[in-house]
Parts: sequence; structure tokens; C-alpha cells
Amino acid sequence: MIAGETAEREDLLAAAVVKAVRGTSAYAGSVFLRSRDRRSIVLAATCGVPPSLLGGWRLIPVSSPIPVAAAYGSGRTVHLADADETMRRFPQLAVALPYAFGSCSVPVGGGGETFGALAIVWAAAPGSEGLSKAQRRQVRTIANRLGTSLAALRDRTGDPVECDPQTVPVEIPAPSAPAVRVGLFDWELVTGTFTVDDELCAIFGLDPRAFDGRAETLASCLHPGDLAAFPAAAREAAAEGRIVARRLRVRDLRGDGEGYRTVELWGRVPEVDDARVRTHLVGAVVDAQAGSAAVAAAERLRDGLFSLAPDGRVTYANPSLEQLLDVGGDELLGQCLWDVLPWLSDPDFEYRHRSAMISQEPLSFLARRPPDQWLAFSLYPEADGVTGRVVPAGRPPLAATAPAATAPSAATAFAGSGATAPVGSAAAASDGSAATASAAWAPTAPAATPARLGVMYHVLQLGSALTEAVTAREVCDVVADQLLPAFGGQQLAIYVVREGTMHLLFHTGHREDFLDWLEGEPLHARLPGTEALTSGAPLFIESQQDLSQGYPGIPAGGLSSWAYLPLIASSRPVGTCVLGFDDAHPFTAKDRGVLTALAGLIAQALERARLYDSEFALARGLQQALLPHRLPVVPGVHAAARYLPGTSGMDIGGDWYDIIPTGSGVSLVIGDVEGHSIAAAATMAQLRSAVRAFAAVGHSPGDVVAGANRTLIDLDAGLLASCCYIRLEPSGHRAYAVSAGHLPPLLRRPDGTTDVLALDAGPLLGVDRASTYEGTWIDLPPGSVLALYTDGLVEERGTDIDVGIDRLRASLAHARADSVDELADRLLHDARISTYRADDIALLLTEYGPVTAPR
Repeated sequence: MIAGETAEREDLLAAAVVKAVRGTSAYAGSVFLRSRDRRSIVLAATCGVPPSLLGGWRLIPVSSPIPVAAAYGSGRTVHLADADETMRRFPQLAVALPYAFGSCSVPVGGGGETFGALAIVWAAAPGSEGLSKAQRRQVRTIANRLGTSLAALRDRTGDPVECDPQTVPVEIPAPSAPAVRVGLFDWELVTGTFTVDDELCAIFGLDPRAFDGRAETLASCLHPGDLAAFPAAAREAAAEGRIVARRLRVRDLRGDGEGYRTVELWGRVPEVDDARVRTHLVGAVVDAQAGSAAVAAAERLRDGLFSLAPDGRVTYANPSLEQLLDVGGDELLGQCLWDVLPWLSDPDFEYRHRSAMISQEPLSFLARRPPDQWLAFSLYPEADGVTGRVVPAGRPPLAATAPAATAPSAATAFAGSGATAPVGSAAAASDGSAATASAAWAPTAPAATPARLGVMYHVLQLGSALTEAVTAREVCDVVADQLLPAFGGQQLAIYVVREGTMHLLFHTGHREDFLDWLEGEPLHARLPGTEALTSGAPLFIESQQDLSQGYPGIPAGGLSSWAYLPLIASSRPVGTCVLGFDDAHPFTAKDRGVLTALAGLIAQALERARLYDSEFALARGLQQALLPHRLPVVPGVHAAARYLPGTSGMDIGGDWYDIIPTGSGVSLVIGDVEGHSIAAAATMAQLRSAVRAFAAVGHSPGDVVAGANRTLIDLDAGLLASCCYIRLEPSGHRAYAVSAGHLPPLLRRPDGTTDVLALDAGPLLGVDRASTYEGTWIDLPPGSVLALYTDGLVEERGTDIDVGIDRLRASLAHARADSVDELADRLLHDARISTYRADDIALLLTEYGPVTAPR
């Protein structure tokens, strides 16, 4: 898409998600659009709470048990009133996000297609009823209007309404009350005339409709002591070309008495050659007193106060907080507390912040600042961020009786054992000290160094994602996507054992030669990758010095630390997973324990996936053996056939095609047995043989199809099938076609016009033994092309099949090719490059030329 079209689509997405959030009092909303391969939906726009707090899902497989994916796939609204309903219907989501919230997801579509889904999230106490029916209709209406607008954009510009996973989503922050008021003006310095906006009138206490544009009128609102400063500002602007922060006192009519508040005047003369324009001063009046007063009040407090953006970054910290945390304000601002303070780096602190933001409920907890200073934290969330309060607290009873070696770490001493600990509950002290919170935690050994951000969260994500991975490549992609961010690594390689030697299966990272020396090495070689596997114990190398001491001569490859994880499944060595770090990386006890546990999880998933890959290749080979190895040569007919297996499962399908020479000419056949299984493939083979047998003895096309119908019923396979049988007349350019519930053929004539042929279609095979099948005559002029196909080529999730058929018709009409083989490849181009095909695809093309008599 060009820039203008991209901007138009982004504007549509932003407007829809903002309207959905504000119209339902939700605190967050997201719009997902389909990916190019239709296998996933991709986050395209958000409003309110950043997506990282809601699980960080940027790319969601359409088959995932996630409400927004379910809405996209089903085309229906998915409304979850509270956390209990979420747990019942989507337990995997509830495990990943165990917070008190409700959600509503609706599909976004138009023009017969589903483009994506819109979702909103709100705080929901247990037992909440969620959105009313009217609110749900409102959200669905917003989504429908968005879909209609996207369809119109597609038709007008050719935008396919897809989202690249690498595209940065549009983010609209949550609405918040402005701390600063800004009024704009244009001041004519010669005449003193003012042109102002409504906000400036409001700052000066004037009615915008009654303001006469005179400088004297504005001056009448000033403190008497500033009346001289006002014209002085005009003289300064004329001389200097600008005004910087000139302070004026403006009459404040908001209270009972008459007072004044301070505003600032900023402006400059435009730097242009036009002398008339240089007599103008354009600028703004800034009223920041409310914000300044609030800051001043917070600065005077003895309690530590701070403000967090929705994503957890510190936006304000008062001096008392700096003293309590023993850290400078410059170090805090723009950072997350758990990134700056080692004693708050446990993932549980980030979890508490996420819990407060998603549940929109206050909570409190205790934390220990080394060596033994206990602090009580209280978090007060709103959609636009969190206000925090920190006060000193007494030593909890369990901490007082626990030995020093087992004193609780900062991140584990939380009030309450649930997702939140509301202020004032039994888990928090009513006086704000949170002193009673200590009874809820159990002592744990402190970490030697800071735990990595969100490690346990990423671990849960990895375990969940591995259950969705099917092939070895998918397992490797999941491991890389989850493991590297969780532990801060830059390189990842997975080596597997084949015939007693190590071979690279997967690598990601910017160093292409990472671990090249391990390729082809036998298991008994004295190398870190092989010794970790043969011993069954992970190997953690924290520096280049440790590497050279333990394994002299092995190149560091520009890295500083390594983790070698043995992959062992069912007591058999599968391979080794290696993480590499550009900088020195000390592995904490928690890091080592988590990585060791994950190694077993990865090994099981990888072994299962490799078995799947092997069985998949075997099943596909069997199906290919059931199809014709070559097509017969027919005078005056050029034929090409293609078959593509589906990618969504290991079971083989029942699509088939055939060209059958008979004594009276030649017949074309294409069919599709329902299902994807060995039974479907076996039924397909028997139907193909039956059709060949009936055709060989000279039955008419209707009788051939009727015979295949009776055969399928006699097989008692419990399956249905579709079939299209076309007999070509040997003496002319005509054909007789019979259809048993199959998709209509396409015919491209010599002049390029292409039509969907309307055949007299009979019932599917296997429905009724007494079914009969009528035929339709087709004219095939020299140079025409006939296309037979199965539904895998034209079906698309969320789209009517007629749309897919018409798209194939258009492709056939405009495709340019020197042969039917090239034409077949062009028609299957998009299907070949797609990583996801829900169904098998069979295609049979025949081109008709002059018929010459055989010699």
C-alpha cells in the first residue's frame, strides 16, 4: 500500500477502537486484522491499556483458544462477563491472565469477507453481568461499520486488508484529564487586535461569543500589577521576535471569592519575508497552575509518591520516594521500577502492576530493601496509569523469626496470595503500612542477582505455545520467540542427533557462524554441546575465560556467555539447545532451574514434532501414490494436473483427478471425499477404481456417476463425496458433463472471456442409492481451456465460497501462459507460497485444439 492508503486505514482502525472503548466505559480495546496467509490475526490498533499488559499477543493463530480468535473464526460475538466465565470458556486465557476483567470480541467484516476482530476489556468484579445487550449491539455496529469501510477501501485502492506481523500497531493512549490548559492566539502588534480560540477565552474567563478581539478586554482580566507587563510583552516581541515564559496573573472566577492564578505567555513573530506577517505574534497562553500546585503538594509530602504510565514506566517521583528507595530521580524517570531496583526485579512485582491495571482495583504489598528496610507499597490504578505510595513498614513477624539465610526476598513478600490485595483488606494494613501483609507469604531464599524481567510469565507462555506447535519448525520458532526475550539472549541454536552425530536443525541470531564447529561432531567428542547431552546435565558458561579454561581452542564467536541445555525425551538423547549472549550473563539459581525444567519440555515437544514430520511425509507419499503418475496423451487435448496437500494436519485427504481413455473417446474426472483420514483416502481409491471400471465398459456419464454413488453406499464408509465427470466427444468440440454436488467447472474461451459453467448438479455421492444424474452439453471451441478443481483452491475462512470461485475465474481469465502446465502453476502460485492450507487442492486443466485423425 502507498502511504496515503496506509494512513486512511490507520485512521479507520483508530476511530473504531476509540469509539468502542469510550462508548462502553472499557479501559482497553484492540483491533486485529488477518495476516497474508490467513493463518493468524495480527494486532493493528489499540486504545487505552497497552497490549503488553494484556498478554503481549501481537500475533494470534486463528485456531488459538483466545476470544478474539474465536470471534474471527466463528463470525460471532464472544462476550465474557467476568473472570469466572473466562475460566469456564477459555481456561488457557484465564491461566495466562488471572485477573478480574471482562471482555467482548466481535468480528470485523464487510463485502462477504471477515477482515479481523475487535475486542474491548473492562474491569469486572466476580458476578458482574458484563455489557448490556444494547452495549453489545453498539460494539457490533462499530465493528460492522469498520468492516464496511475497510471493504470500500479495498475496492477503491486494492488494499487486501491484511496486516504484516512486523507492522507496528497504532496505539491511542487512554483519555485523561489535562494537567495543563493551552489557549492559542494571533496578536496584531500594530493595532493590538487579538484572534483567539475558545480555550484562551476560558482561561481568561471570557465568553468566546462575546469577545471583541481587543487587547484592552484581555488586559481587564489581569492583575493590576501586570497591566504594564502586557504592553511590554508586545514591545519585547517587536524587538526580539519572541516571548518566552512571560508570567501574568489572570483573575480566577472559579472560587467564591475573586483571586488570581499565574499563566505563562509564549509566542514568536513568524520568520517570513512578508513585512505584514512580521507584525503578528502567534503563540499560546499556558495555564499549568493546577498541575504545578499538585506537584508542589506532592513534593512536600513525607510519604514517597510516584506515578506510572500504563506500561509501568515512572513518569513522576517525589523527593521522599528517592530517599526511601535510595535512588536518584534521573535514574527512575522513563524506566520501570523493576528494571532500576534489583530488589524489585522479581517478576512478581511486574505481575502486581499488571494485576492492578487490568483489574482496576487498588492493592498493596510489602517489599524489603536490602539489607533489612521494609517498605509498604500501595498502587491506585486508573486507565491512564497508576499512582503509587510508599511508606516505611515494620519487620513482618515471619521475617523476624526466619534465619537470615532464608529471609524473604523483596519480590516474594506480597500481601495476599491472590491476583490482587486490595488496600484495607485483611492482607493490607488499614493505616497504609501494610504491616499485617506479612502473614501471607512463605520465606524463600533471595536470588544472588536480579531475576530477569517476567521470566515466569514467559515460561508459562512457552509451555502454552508448545502445546500448539505441531512440526519441528514450529517448535523451534516457539522456543526462539519465548526463550530469548525471557532470558535476554541474542543467539539460539538447536542441534539434533542423527546417526550418532550432531546436526543443526535451527538457528536464529545475527551471527551466522554461531556453533559451526559443532556440526557433524560425534556424541563422544569433548565439546560443551555433546558433553551436556551425554551427561544429561545443563552446562552454563558465564564468560569467555570459563570457556577457554574448560574447552581450550573452541572459538567464542564474539559471544560472552552460553547455556547448553540437553534435550532428552524418554531417556533418549534428542539434541542440545544452546543460548548465546553477547554480554557477560550471570546465571542465577532461578535461571538455571527454569532453563533446566524447560529443556525437558522442549525435548518432549521436539521429539513429538519430529515423529509427526516423519509420519506426515509417509502419509503424503501414500496419497501421492494413489493419484495418476502421468496423464494419458489425447489427440487435440493438452492436459495438466496439480495436487497440493493441506498443511493443517497429518491425515491425508480424499481429493482425486483422472483422465480415462475409452473406446468412444476420453473422460475427465475430479472428485473429493469428505474428511482427512486414511479412510477418506481409501474410499477415494475405491471410487476412482469404480469410475474407471464403469467408464471402461461404455456406460453413459450419468450411469457412471450413478454407479459410483451405489459403490460408495455399498462400501458403508459413512462418508460423502462430490464428483464431476465430463466425457469429451471424439468427433467435435463438445462435451457432456455430469455433476454430483461438485463445484462448477470454469471455461475460458479463445477470446479470453471466462465463465462459471452452470451444470445440472445432482446430489452428493453416498446420500441416496436411487439418485439419478442428468447431464449438460458444453461447447469447447478450439483454443478454449476447461478447469476442474476442488474446494481447497477456492475456500477461505470467513468468505463465501462463491467469492473464491469468482476470484479463480478472474485469475484464469487474466493469466498469461505459454502452456497449460505454466497456467496451472500460475493459478496455484498463492496457494504454493502459503504456509497454511486448511484443505487439499486438486486442479485439472485441459486445452482444446484441432482434432487430427490418428495414423
